[in-house]
Amino acid sequence: MNKLRPLSAAILAAAVSTPVLAQDDIETVYINPFVGYQYFDHKRDLDEEATYGFGLEYRFLPQWAVEAVYSKANPDIKDSNGDVDFEEVRVDGLYYFGNQSETVNPYLAAGVGHAKFDGGTMTTPGTEHEETRVNLGGGVRFNMTDLLSLRADLRALHGLDESTFDAQASLGLSLAFSRNTSEPEPAAPAPEPEPDSDNDGVPNNRDQCPGTVSGATVDRNGCELDSDGDGVVNRLDDCPGTRAGAEVGERGCELVTLETITLYITFPLNSAEIGSQYDDDILKIANALKKNDEVTTEIAGHTDSTGAAAYNQQLSQRRAEAVADRLIELYDIDSERVTPVGYGESDPVATNETDEGRAQNRRVEARIQVRR
Repeated sequence: MNKLRPLSAAILAAAVSTPVLAQDDIETVYINPFVGYQYFDHKRDLDEEATYGFGLEYRFLPQWAVEAVYSKANPDIKDSNGDVDFEEVRVDGLYYFGNQSETVNPYLAAGVGHAKFDGGTMTTPGTEHEETRVNLGGGVRFNMTDLLSLRADLRALHGLDESTFDAQASLGLSLAFSRNTSEPEPAAPAPEPEPDSDNDGVPNNRDQCPGTVSGATVDRNGCELDSDGDGVVNRLDDCPGTRAGAEVGERGCELVTLETITLYITFPLNSAEIGSQYDDDILKIANALKKNDEVTTEIAGHTDSTGAAAYNQQLSQRRAEAVADRLIELYDIDSERVTPVGYGESDPVATNETDEGRAQNRRVEARIQVRR
């Protein structure tokens, strides 16, 4: 027994001090206590016997490990009342068919060890016998958690001195201690920021409102906020909280139509030119604006339903703009107070089934408005 202790210490030290062969994988140390059954060659004249022991395993690569193992048993001598103290220390190499992250890890193993039979041998009971044994076998490790695993192992062992063949089957519960020795991946360089020409915090590639004024609050699309949905951004809205659908002026305040002046102006075919005979009618609009500097006007152009709707829309816009231009140029009205809008055939005041009705629908209206 005294001879085994320094050998055991040397083998365990060799296992623990094995140099790291891979710096980019997980290293694991297993403590492998086990119980099993030992089958002895018939030459030994020993009964089969339960065995127990432990192993210290160092898994230095995902597929490779080295293990130092100590086992002990007390088999009876056949046809005798005596027994033998059996001890063995060995070093094994293991090859796993998977890595530590897989639940089921089958493996192959081979190794060499030193065995001692104390108390009797197959020839002279009561004497001491030592021998070198090599082994070959395999097993499977079942990972229950990162810390705990079950291991079943089966080995054939060959005693070199007496040419004996033994076998050992064992089952154990292992504790695992792992560390990741992989060098961290170098951090990817920070991507170049997307251009943001108006500096509103929304890059150009998704900015739906380029050219936002400096300092304006914008939404995720880069457009200035319009909390009440009246078409006037918060920054310019003097009347926040305008009711839904209300018509507002350029400052976001609701417009109230004080007066509507309807002009029945006849335009040449496919033309927006206005004859001078309508100047007196346009003068009515100018006088209404000059009475109150706070009022504005919308020049609304309308058509009948003759022709395509898209064409009528364009025609009504041109005619509204013609009246607006005449009002501004002839009577010196500020252009910011005049807004031409074409409504096409969308807002008839009479039927389009008769000549008389269509004539009423071909009109220009001046809506005199003031902010409420």
